[in-house]
Amino acid sequence: MVRPHIATIGKVVRHVTRLRGGGSAFPGLVVEKIDPHFTRDVLAALPHGVVIISGTNGKTTTTKMTVELLESQGFKVFTNRTGSNFARGVTAAILADIDYSGRLDADIAVLELDEAHAVKFVDVVSPRYSLLLNVMRDQLDRFGEIDTTARMLAHIAQATTKTVVLNREDPRVAPIAETLPDSVESEFFGLDTKLRAKFPSDDDLHSTAKDIEARDADVILKSFDGNTAVFRFDNNEVAVPLKLRGIYNIYNAAAALALTRTIALEHYNKKALLEALGNVEPAFGRGETLLLDGQPIELVLVKNPSGFRLALESFPPIGYATMIAINDNYADGRDMSWLWDVEFDSLRTPGVAQVGGIRAYDMALRLQYDEVETIAVDTDISNALSQFISSNPDSPKRIYCTYTAMLKIREQLGKITEVEKVL
Repeated sequence: MVRPHIATIGKVVRHVTRLRGGGSAFPGLVVEKIDPHFTRDVLAALPHGVVIISGTNGKTTTTKMTVELLESQGFKVFTNRTGSNFARGVTAAILADIDYSGRLDADIAVLELDEAHAVKFVDVVSPRYSLLLNVMRDQLDRFGEIDTTARMLAHIAQATTKTVVLNREDPRVAPIAETLPDSVESEFFGLDTKLRAKFPSDDDLHSTAKDIEARDADVILKSFDGNTAVFRFDNNEVAVPLKLRGIYNIYNAAAALALTRTIALEHYNKKALLEALGNVEPAFGRGETLLLDGQPIELVLVKNPSGFRLALESFPPIGYATMIAINDNYADGRDMSWLWDVEFDSLRTPGVAQVGGIRAYDMALRLQYDEVETIAVDTDISNALSQFISSNPDSPKRIYCTYTAMLKIREQLGKITEVEKVL
């Protein structure tokens, strides 16, 4: 039972913090200190429970898709839509939506959670459903070896009470199904055989791939052409034109379809589901397009070799001025050696107009080894962004950026053009 005065205190702290320009997680910290069970008690009141989405790549976009697909099925959905995927960020997001009586007006919560924080979160709040996307070598300075991340995802699955949705093609994710209690169901999303080379697992990238055990998948991505994808589920194939850009997002769509279909099975409206999928816009910074002086600026988040490789394949560079912004703050991961696992040959023509961020010179060196010309380098992202814009006034622009670099770039762009505020 949530005590109304706790909700009131939290909302007041959140309002004051925002007025002073403070961080979004601080109100969550205050409430946790006063009532450590606040988040658990609020979420326990939701009739359809909690959904956890975790994995290395694609959490934010898949969460956004799942929310909009569930809404198309008549659900009222609460989510941590900023991509603040720490447990305290969930508490802060609750404070934004809860009323002063302590009630959250939602049927279900769909939460994106960082793997390391999810394992602690599920010990307090048992999810009814979970979706496990993939395991890649990402932020090894935080998580350790890749098998550590796989064990984290297995812990999330074992805490789930109803259904776990798993990536059939990931050799570390799919076997988690065999560890589940008898009371918990497993379902899979997957790829047509001819597409598997497009979406390599971590083992594929490091030449240790094993044969994938044959498993039936509830949703299969059969093919895609541009932004139109063909999915197979319910014994039928359907073609869906997507607003999402990037081939990685198309595979995420299969995951979101599988999860939503599982949750909404009793209230399933396939026509509304597919219409909603076709209308999903990119999550902020994940292929998001802004407009500046009549020219588009695309922001593409990159954080590991697989994601960067697929991003480069998804967005042909011809006709665009390109910037790369690399930070190594805690939220980005300190170890940037993974940049050497990405091939940048596709950027040789027309080159990279600007490199920025804390690790700008490391990035410029990496480009030099792939014979990609770099026109300008500046470790100050604000200066780098200004120079990039002023040097390419009449060109469409694309910026590949790590997480904290993306946040800084959106902040700076918000001073000169319209940028969606994500609270």
